[in-house]
This record gives sequence, C-alpha cells and structure tokens, in this order.
Amino acid sequence: MNGFCHPDYAGSLAEFGTPRHLPASGGWLLERPIAGSDYRDAMGCYPLFVCRDWGGLAADLEPLRHELVSLALVTDPFGQYDEALLHGCFDVVMPFKPHFVADLSQSITTIVSSHHRYYVRKALKNVSIDICKEPIRYLDEWTELYGNLSRKFNVRGIRAFSRDSFKKQLSIPGAVLFRALYQGTAVAAHLVIVQDDICYGHLVGSSELDQQLLAAYALYWSEIEYFSGRARWFDWGAGAGVAAADNGLTRFKKGWATETRMTWFCGKTCNPQRYAEMVQAAGSPATGYFPAYRAGEFG
Repeated sequence: MNGFCHPDYAGSLAEFGTPRHLPASGGWLLERPIAGSDYRDAMGCYPLFVCRDWGGLAADLEPLRHELVSLALVTDPFGQYDEALLHGCFDVVMPFKPHFVADLSQSITTIVSSHHRYYVRKALKNVSIDICKEPIRYLDEWTELYGNLSRKFNVRGIRAFSRDSFKKQLSIPGAVLFRALYQGTAVAAHLVIVQDDICYGHLVGSSELDQQLLAAYALYWSEIEYFSGRARWFDWGAGAGVAAADNGLTRFKKGWATETRMTWFCGKTCNPQRYAEMVQAAGSPATGYFPAYRAGEFG
C-alpha cells in the first residue's frame, strides 16, 4: 500500500478520530465519539476517501449499522465508481467540488496555459527546485512553511495538521516534497502524494517571499516535468470554498489542467433511530449539512 491508502496516512489524522480499516475496499475511516453521548460516527480521511476496490465498499459498510450512527466522506475523483454504486452505498450523494487534473500523457506545453508559461519563465530566473524523495528530512522546515500559510488563512481543525501528523505523512511511501529555493533557502514547498499512477497535490507551504518570487509557478511546472513518464495523472485539487467560483486559486489551478473531475459528498445514516436522537439532542435547525447534529463543526 502507498499514498492515501497506506495505514500511516490514516494514522497521521488520529488526533481527529480512531483509524478504521475497511478490509474489502482497502479504504480507511476515522471513528469519532459524539459529544454528550456514548455513540460514535465516522468520517473519511481528509481530503479524500481513497480505496483500492470500490466494489467492496458495500460489504465494508454493512457492519457499521450495528456500530455507528452515521458516516460522511468525500470521494476520490479517480475512484472506480459510478453514481449507481454510490447510491447503493449511501443515503446522501451530492456533487461536491470539481478537481482540476492534468493528463500527463500530453506534452507540458499543451497542459500548461500560455499565461502560466510566461510566469514560469520569470519564476525560474529567481528560484531553483529541489525534488526530495525523503521528505521527512525537512520535517521542521515543512512544518514552518505550512504553519505560515495556516496562520495567513486562519486554517483550523483537521486541515491545520500538527508536527506529529506531518511526521507520519512525510514518511509514507509515495510522499514527494518539492522545495522552491531562493539563495539556498526554501521559500515555498509542495507536498505531493503519489498513489499508483496518480499524483495528488496534497498541501502547499510558503514564506512571505513566495508570491514575490512566483515560486508556485516554478513548483508546479517542475512537478509536471518530473512526473511526466512516471505517472498518468496529476490532481491539483479544487478551487477555494465549497461552491465553485471564479477566484484567483481557481484560475491558477485551471491553468495547469487539461480537464476536471468531480468529487462527491456521500453520507450514510447507519442507525436511523440513534441519528434522530442525536439531531434532537443537538437541537439542530433544518439544514442540508450531514450529519445534521454536527452542523457548523468546521466553521
């Protein structure tokens, strides 16, 4: 196992739930206690639920109705499923976010927009790129760079990631760290998680010099160069916010992509009676959030 399917990736999120392996599908969940009760529910690992065999998921979920109140997750855009399979496993199935992806079998000049290629040329005059296949060597540096970005955008909750979490993530098979260097110092970095022939642009860290030096352009270009011939797809992730919007991040990612692939939000009421009890106990207002008794938890 490598990438998001490796047990250490789920283990890196253990501060937010107890990892539970799903043997038939090969995926992982995080089981969580429900405040004010003796019950538990589960969520998929952040940012995506990735598994080896989507055909085995229904068998994995069947025992959960005796153990959990509910389950919620966001699907891998490259998962081998269709809507019929998702509806067979879950009560709630909704399109969530389109991810910008690049087909690495195409030439780099076809993949990358002319706008972005212009800024790549400028960026590479300022920074050099170090490709590190042993990211754990730069644990402290990466933690600092990611912390800078987290403070800038007030990142909280599971996306904040502790140093202990990163210690596990940077050690999993398939983790590759791209570092943008200016005068020998890292000014930005991008953590890529590789699973089979798919590269997932997982997390970005940066310093105050990042934007001034256009370091992100140099990083993304170098990643396409490096993985072309080594992998088939690169998933850059989605734009900012829950709803798709024409914002700066969306335009930036679109310039590196050949197409989009949809992710799906999926929810399952494992025990309807207990679910209703939790909603009533929480005094949850009418909401489209699932599970309703956790509405606002990531606000």
